[in-house]
Amino acid sequence: MITVPVALGERSYDVTVGDGASSQLAALVATRVRGARRAVVVTDETVAAAPWFAGIDPGLPFEVHAVRAGERAKTVDTVEALCRELARAGLARTDVIVAVGGGVVTDLAGFVASIYHRGTAYCSVATTLLCQVDAAIGGKTGVNLPEGKNLLGAFWQPAGVLCDTALLATLPAREWASGRGEMAKYAFLGEPGIGELALDAQVARCVELKAATVGADERESGRRVLLNYGHTLAHALEAASLAAGGDLRHGEAVGVGLVYAALLARRLGRIGDDEVARHREVVERFGLSARLPAGLDGIDRKELLAYMARDKKAAQDLAFVLDGPHGLELVHGVDAADVLGALDELGDVTCT
Repeated sequence: MITVPVALGERSYDVTVGDGASSQLAALVATRVRGARRAVVVTDETVAAAPWFAGIDPGLPFEVHAVRAGERAKTVDTVEALCRELARAGLARTDVIVAVGGGVVTDLAGFVASIYHRGTAYCSVATTLLCQVDAAIGGKTGVNLPEGKNLLGAFWQPAGVLCDTALLATLPAREWASGRGEMAKYAFLGEPGIGELALDAQVARCVELKAATVGADERESGRRVLLNYGHTLAHALEAASLAAGGDLRHGEAVGVGLVYAALLARRLGRIGDDEVARHREVVERFGLSARLPAGLDGIDRKELLAYMARDKKAAQDLAFVLDGPHGLELVHGVDAADVLGALDELGDVTCT
């Protein structure tokens, strides 16, 4: 097992990475949530049906509450339903919520934990690559609105995170691709060789990089914003996909978003052709593409622009994390004409 600390003073916790890490759940709860008498396990319907799920044991009497699988579960309605189920289960503020699943589950359960009784302990068993390398780490929780991704949320750190890499063997190909989208991002954050490591080491290194950033900037007032590289367009594409009834995965959208960010940076004179080519090469090396899945061709450019203008980095403007002569940095006040022009340059994305 590999243990990675997230250093946040009294809110510090460990992330455990390795084959069989989920078996440490009861010990984690006993050590980090002392005084808890009950637990509620929040998962989704797909995970709850998996054979290995029967072995999940928080070491306390517990109930299981499963939400629908997929991004469409990340709604205010689901939050209310979960909170009411916790109340009916008699969960006290001193008890614990256990998230078992991918990023949707950890985002939901973490947000519920942040508001239930004005703050209840939670911990996570991350079961997807995306969740293990990104979503479960750092305390960002939240849900979507029709107007955009993750517009409601809170910073609420878990008591601990278990990344059981043995569970990744059950993932379908698109879930692997979704996780690789976040890994590809780290190739532009100082780790170009991260994809060459063994799986446990890849996950642990991503966790280390995120933990170091979160430890230095927990509330995203500075360098943590760089972890959003490629995400401004990615979140807009995900929101548009949800509105259109599609199922674009986060990492797939990030792959498109990384290439788009390079095209926008070139358009603004921040980088040249070689860097754009490098972005395409890295994205392809991680098995991703700048091509949108069928069903999103012909997406309205003004709709995407509206989603990007509501991005959490914006301050009454269009803001993007972009590459440049001094590396990645947050750039405010990007002109809408440049944003739309870079969309045209993306080529594989046909906008109207």
